[in-house]
Amino acid sequence: QVQLVESGGGLVQTGGSLRLSCAASGRTFTWYAMGWFRQAPGKEREFVAAINWSGDIRDYADSVKGRFTISRDNAKNAIYLQMNSLKPEDTAVYYCAARYGGSRTNWDEYDYWGQGTQVTVSS
Repeated sequence: QVQLVESGGGLVQTGGSLRLSCAASGRTFTWYAMGWFRQAPGKEREFVAAINWSGDIRDYADSVKGRFTISRDNAKNAIYLQMNSLKPEDTAVYYCAARYGGSRTNWDEYDYWGQGTQVTVSS
């Protein structure tokens, strides 16, 4: 089992920045690729970013490329999502997820999920 706890969400104005964190506990952290997903009201959960176990392979949704950066610190069992130039359409609950093996962009290929953290971008 892997337990994931997100933090860092909040209310920010358009153009602002937030840094989300996800703390992992349980199994060996480096066994797992990690991802960030988000879900807005009335919409399906969507991929945001993913990172492999070592941090040298990163994938991003087209909608966040150049604005968001995913990273991980294996010594701290944590991943991060630095979000810059935020837009109202980034408003959603953001979820951290883990999967054993390589990183993927499909949410249904992830095994463990956090409870989510709300990000609201005001216009």
